[in-house]
Amino acid sequence: MNDVNEPSLPVLAITSGEPSGVGPELCVRLPERKWPAHLVVIGDAELIEERLERAGRALVVRPWQPGMKPEAGVFDVLHCPLACPALAGKPNPKNAAYVLSTLDRALEGCTQGVFSAMVTAPVHKGVICDAGVRFSGHTEYLAAKTHTPQVVMMLVGGGMRVALATTHLPLADVPKALTQDGLTLTLEILHYGLVTGFGLPKPRILVAGLNPHAGEGGHIGHEEIDIIIPVLERLRAKGLDLIGPLPADTLFTPQKLREADAVLAMYHDQGLPVLKHASFGSGVNVTLGLPIIRTSVDHGTAFDLAGSGKADPGSLFAAVRLVIDMVKVRQQRA
Repeated sequence: MNDVNEPSLPVLAITSGEPSGVGPELCVRLPERKWPAHLVVIGDAELIEERLERAGRALVVRPWQPGMKPEAGVFDVLHCPLACPALAGKPNPKNAAYVLSTLDRALEGCTQGVFSAMVTAPVHKGVICDAGVRFSGHTEYLAAKTHTPQVVMMLVGGGMRVALATTHLPLADVPKALTQDGLTLTLEILHYGLVTGFGLPKPRILVAGLNPHAGEGGHIGHEEIDIIIPVLERLRAKGLDLIGPLPADTLFTPQKLREADAVLAMYHDQGLPVLKHASFGSGVNVTLGLPIIRTSVDHGTAFDLAGSGKADPGSLFAAVRLVIDMVKVRQQRA
């Protein structure tokens, strides 16, 4: 997938995602760019070959094995067989195990040092759950597989980095999910991730309140007083640069964002609508706290676009660019 034959190129695993969604057809567009990395797509080789033909890409699908070097005109695939044929736009729960196997192969390669990092195309939670597998998302799955007690989901795009204190929870469950211990660990992971993954020696983080007006001094909720403020005070004493808790409705102003390196939102739909409004189609999902580097697209499987050739690869391209930068930062710190 890359005509740059350098032994020092990082080898990246790209999981092709839900086979009936847009993931495979986005992956076959990766050769439209020249990357300073060796990209290996993980998925069913016949499916990838069919998507290449649809896209008009005259490339040879090569069964990839560790140690292979990139070659011009070659599309490297680490083959994982589908359980049944994948029809664009028509998901089948019988392929849920296949989707998870692509993640497992990428993760195994990362932990063994075969891959420098992994990038994930979108999967569909509902299809996997319909197969009888409890699955709430890439982030939680990779954390469980690596026995990581807590990770932090952060999206990057539109000039922003927005991390989440809670992820895929019903809104009614958010307040009780916020604890001093959990918020402390989240901020520590976020701070460390900004230092080690983004090369920011002393990152400044804006922290949102949970309630409107950040609780209005306890008149509109007590989570700021009982949980958020004590955590911020303790971590500031340890040297972390934390601003807040701030009202979320005025936190995302250009002036405040220019003065910060990241934002911590208390729940999914508090922070991500702002970022996605500014960057949808080019945003990147980053999982902080894992023992590996992982980025992902900021969108879903888009079954309505699958097979049409109209899906925009911008977010996947951005995820690959960012993961390459993160690998470089980690190498420089080693």
